[in-house]
Amino acid sequence: MAGDIQGQFPQTLKQIVDRILNSGQLSRIEHLQLVTTILSDYRVTDEERHQINRVFDDIQTGRIKILD
Repeated sequence: MAGDIQGQFPQTLKQIVDRILNSGQLSRIEHLQLVTTILSDYRVTDEERHQINRVFDDIQTGRIKILD
């Protein structure tokens, strides 16, 4: 269920976002996980929401690429 989203992440959300920002790439699965986290009723802290939004902003500006 949506409340179990955190269990789907093998790493913490911060670790995932840090890796994405450092590498400039993310997989489709990681993208889906981030979108699901934001859109679900999973409780996201303001800091986590800011981190995820930063990834989405970088995707839109071309600094991060989504890999197939």
